[in-house]
Amino acid sequence: MQHVHRQIMSLSRWQPAVITQKRENAAQFPFPGEKKRLTVLPPLAWRNLRRAWFRHVKHAPLVIPPSRVHRLIYESLRFDARVVHIFFGHIGVQLLPFIAASPRPVVVSFHGADVGVDAQRPAWRAALQQVFQRSTLILARSESLLDGLEKLGCPPQKLRLQRTGIPLDAWPFVARPFPAEGAWHFVQACRLVPKKGLRTTLRAFSEIANRYPKATLTLAGNGPLLEELRAAATTAGLADRIHFPGFLDQEALRQLIYTAHAFFHPSETPADGNREGVPNALLEAMASGLPVLATHHGGIPEAVTHGQSGYLVPEGDAPALAQAALDLLADSSRYQTMAASARAEVSTKFERGAQTAILETYYDEAASSKPPGQGRPRLPP
Repeated sequence: MQHVHRQIMSLSRWQPAVITQKRENAAQFPFPGEKKRLTVLPPLAWRNLRRAWFRHVKHAPLVIPPSRVHRLIYESLRFDARVVHIFFGHIGVQLLPFIAASPRPVVVSFHGADVGVDAQRPAWRAALQQVFQRSTLILARSESLLDGLEKLGCPPQKLRLQRTGIPLDAWPFVARPFPAEGAWHFVQACRLVPKKGLRTTLRAFSEIANRYPKATLTLAGNGPLLEELRAAATTAGLADRIHFPGFLDQEALRQLIYTAHAFFHPSETPADGNREGVPNALLEAMASGLPVLATHHGGIPEAVTHGQSGYLVPEGDAPALAQAALDLLADSSRYQTMAASARAEVSTKFERGAQTAILETYYDEAASSKPPGQGRPRLPP
């Protein structure tokens, strides 16, 4: 994932080695020296059968077998790792036997859905609490996620805030002039899933379109809601004004963002508890100089100051979102001030170099701690 790759490649005092199940898109995500410092593990035998056994017979979260624990210990020692960083809480649950036996301190980072989804299932919650207990530090991308982790039972003394780092040089600020004849261009870029509030975006844009007949909306991304959203655009009579370009690589997304005048991201919490940390696309849009139209959800209020760098409305409130957009578009001076404030907010809180330096202090802290498996035998491969 791009934000993981950015974090790994930004390290300066610490040198990363990577252990993964799959290596894809190497040209897009280069890793210098990967022949020596990257291991792609072979698939586990009987993995589908094991998954079914855990889910339907044991009614417990899937965890790795002893053979994979041995292999991970071997790889961490082969790389002479001082700290092991596991990305995503659900991966931490799967790797719980390794965390318990690790000869090196373990850090686990949580990013959003891994705090909410399945957290109320007793077996999953118990496994998460074991991850908290066995790990040296627990990182989260927002204060709201830290609060959620503490409510799930994580000891507060282990919790650390680790914000997303945005490369500001890749997203230079560009002031957008008011478009001629009200031809406003709104953008939302995300996976097309319920928590992104796309239905709310579409309903809000329908109201905006009545006021500005030349306004357009681009919903960039793929996902299970694509056909539903296309059908809704057609039903609303807006098929020619709402565009669905699909997944865009980073350069194509950059070009799209710089054609836009405002950025939608009205996230909401669906029935399964899935929620946001702080969306990367939102931060990149803000860095470029786009005011944001979003919701009081997850970590978004930690990035967007209501009335300064954008507007925040209640989850699912399409009329309020439409009114926020109309207020933004009604005043050129306010629009330009919000655009500059959006850039300033990202620069202050989410600049990549500063966030990488913070992460490396957490590695320093973890490295000086006792590893979970200290005193256990070091297993051979």
